[in-house]
Order: sequence, then structure tokens, then C-alpha cells
Amino acid sequence: MALQIRNLHKSFGGQPALERIELDVGGAEFVCLLGPSGCGKTTLLRIIAGLMAADGGSVSLNGRDLAQMPARERGFGIVFQSYSLFPHMTVAQNVGYGLRIRGENAAAIDKRVAALLDMVKLPGFGARFPGQLSGGQQQRVAIARALAVNPSLLLLDEPLSALDARVRADLRGELREVQRNLGIPTLMVTHDQEEAMSMADTIVCMNHGRIEQQGAPQDLYLRPRTRFVADFMGHSNLLPPALARQWVPALPPLPAGLAEAEALLCVRPERIRLGAASEAVGQVTGISFLGSIQRVRLRWNEHDLLAETSSAVPLQPGQSVFLAVGAADCSWVRA
Repeated sequence: MALQIRNLHKSFGGQPALERIELDVGGAEFVCLLGPSGCGKTTLLRIIAGLMAADGGSVSLNGRDLAQMPARERGFGIVFQSYSLFPHMTVAQNVGYGLRIRGENAAAIDKRVAALLDMVKLPGFGARFPGQLSGGQQQRVAIARALAVNPSLLLLDEPLSALDARVRADLRGELREVQRNLGIPTLMVTHDQEEAMSMADTIVCMNHGRIEQQGAPQDLYLRPRTRFVADFMGHSNLLPPALARQWVPALPPLPAGLAEAEALLCVRPERIRLGAASEAVGQVTGISFLGSIQRVRLRWNEHDLLAETSSAVPLQPGQSVFLAVGAADCSWVRA
């Protein structure tokens, strides 16, 4: 593993911000730290960057202990939410800044800057100033500057959250493509679960300074282990076992170590199949049109449910519908 974190903890004013964090990041892996504000994800990133000291535990990169190494000597590339570009420097000067202070010769800097601007889809922009660029273009420059010094680790702190939705979606794909091509281990902080699922090899879902669950995006979405992960990773229907048995013919077995009293059945909205009412039915209480799909609010057995289906399916509020779900479409979570 390129990055290894062991037993890391940090408190502020006696309140724990990080509790016994254990995390590995592989040599070319893209890892997203995902969670709500205040969960500890940015604190963890700043400790890794060397911008903050931990109270205990260890951080190492390729076997090197980073505890006593200043941030400037770690050789990391860092991109923040605010672009942090030098307004009085051109785009080319911004991108090449780290190389100049390292004493690289001018010809090598020019060549590297041109290659990076081409990589982030800004060829020919070197003579412009940051104030002449859009937000998305400025963030591309910030990414190119972070990559210029061939970093051993790329750290991204909410790098896309200040951008509008369309630009953010485009830049997600471009950033991931650049990272894959260069093979740089990358750690990105985000509160956006869609962003994490579309970009990450591994998602680390955090809550109250702890890691709730980590794994591939599909694992966290389809097989959440806790109620927090089920709720944070998209919409979910959560049912106690007694109610779930009235709906799902053959429930999956409870995981080892999970008692029925502390279990909830998780069913994602898109896993619910709606049909013409015949037997056990629910009633449509509301519909939200979302383009290719519609989100349907339902009332069944005194319980509110959420389903998603094609917008082509004709449904009306007040309509009775049959609700079907299979055991393979469900998972148990800890309440």
C-alpha cells in the first residue's frame, strides 16, 4: 500500500474529531472520504498533508513515517475548494510555480506546463490570468499546478463543490481520467455521494470521526452495514423485521453478530417493482418527475415507502399499486 494510516486520532477541546482511524490507499487508487460536515474527513486530509498534527497514531507513505516531516517536504499535490491561484501570475506561471521554486530550468518548465495544460484541456491558455477564466477553468489550472511536481500523493479537498452542476459533472470525468493515466494515489474529500460513487475505487464513509464502512461504491450502495450508510448513500426504505416479513416472502438471513432487535431491512427505491393492484397493495401518495425516472411516494401498511420507476409508467396520486421486491434485492443494516 502507498499510504498507510494506523490508529490515528485527534481531538479539539476535548471533543474527538477522529477516532482510531485505520486506512490504506493503494499505489494508483482513487479513494473518496465521504460524509457530512463535521464528520472528520477534512481533518484527516489535513493531517495526511502535514497541515495539522495528530494526537496519536501513524501516517506513512511507501514505508516512510511522515510524523516529523514538514508539509513542504512531503511532495504531495493539494487542490482545495477555493482555487488558490496567484492572481498576478499567468496560467503558465501558476502551473510552473512549484517547478521554479525547485530550481528546474526554464525549458523543462515550459515543456511540462504545456503538457499539463493540454492534459487538463486548456491548451493555449498559458498567457491568460486567473481573472480571465471561468470557475471550471481555474480549477483545471489548480489541478495542473498540483500535478506539475509529479506528486507522490494527490490530495483533493472538495475540489468541485464551488462549480455549477454541469461543469462539476464534466470535470469529474476529466479529473478521474487524468488520475488514471498518471497512476497517482489520490484521496478526495467530498460530501456528495453521487460524486464519490462516480469517481472512487474505494469510498470511506465517515460519521462523527469514525469510519462507518469502506469498500467499493457498489458494496456501500447495495450492501450497507449501518443505517447511517444506507441513508447517506442515496435513498432507502428501512423496515423492522416484523413488518418486512409481511412484504418479502423469503427474507435474507441476518448477518453473523447482528441481532434481530437491532436490525432493519434496507430496500433501495429502484428495487421495488410496481404493478396493477391485485393482492397486497400500496397507495401512491405523490410523484416527482426526474426525467428518465419518476420517484414515487407510497403508503403501505401504515408505512411510507419510496420507489423509483420509469417515467413511462402511468401513475397517479391516489392510485393503488401492487408492490413486489425479492429477497436478493434487500440487505440487513444495523439500526
